[in-house]
Amino acid sequence: MTERKPLVSLGDLNWDVLAKPDTMLLSGGDTTGRLELSGGGSAANLAVWARRCGYPSTFVGKIGRDRFGELATAELQAEGVETELILSAEHPTGVVLALIDRLGQRAMLTGQGADWELLPGELPSGVLRAAGHLHLTAWSLFRDPPRASALAAALLSKSSRTGEGNATLSLDPGSFQMIQQMGRENFLKIVDEVPFDLLFPNDDEARAMSGCAHSADALSWLRGRYPHALVVLKMDADGALIEGPDQPRVQVAATPDTLTDATGAGDAFGGAFLAGWLTHRNAAQAAQLAVEVGGWVVSRFGARPPADAELLARLARHPLESVRVRVEVSL
Repeated sequence: MTERKPLVSLGDLNWDVLAKPDTMLLSGGDTTGRLELSGGGSAANLAVWARRCGYPSTFVGKIGRDRFGELATAELQAEGVETELILSAEHPTGVVLALIDRLGQRAMLTGQGADWELLPGELPSGVLRAAGHLHLTAWSLFRDPPRASALAAALLSKSSRTGEGNATLSLDPGSFQMIQQMGRENFLKIVDEVPFDLLFPNDDEARAMSGCAHSADALSWLRGRYPHALVVLKMDADGALIEGPDQPRVQVAATPDTLTDATGAGDAFGGAFLAGWLTHRNAAQAAQLAVEVGGWVVSRFGARPPADAELLARLARHPLESVRVRVEVSL
């Protein structure tokens, strides 16, 4: 078997606080609800899901020298994700509050922690040069630092590797609200500096980047601006719409899973897609795996729900090498 160079995901590793109130939150009021604490962060989540789907993955990022950082790191390592972490005594591990409404949609409040302070000189250059693929999220681009580090990591991963050429690179636009706050043109200028091969916007992000009102038009605009890239448009209940230089436009239907919590579903989709695409380079097949994994995630609570027999059954329909999933068995 040919050795597979790892997927390296660089960026945010946070401690997540998930809150789903039973009733509407009122100023000065109190209510009950469901709460969960776990490791999170878009880049870290994607690394976990690539690994769960059978692809070797490494996470690169910066965390605080604190208990939250220790817990988040332990969760990554328990999933079989390799970690290359920079520890900061000056900045705490980031904390994200995810408020989930009764329909399962989430609003995020992100505390800027150590992950926003990654410096170019702290990058593990050997790990990045040896990567088969680098994944970035726009959370590493919205301010500097860590923007310079993300751009430097892209250049390192694209440098020649003995006998194999350059790594591929993917980018997730991260947040339509942050794009709007930065300004569309400012954001696009920064994105133009990233030599990505795959782009993973959701519907809101595609509209924010393109200025188009409809998904199909937004995809056409993105393909026109980035003709070299495979664009994988995540459309929630409408599945995914993909098109690239060698991939005709195709829509992949979503699964009929009931939405419980959308937190991390896009990261799970991206990790599953990359695990498939990096294995066989078939974008349509990779999208089929991704919508099944994403559907499983939204029907449960949290970005990385404990794996069960249903998840294993879905992965078995799209067999990749060395699937590694810890299964929770209910007795």
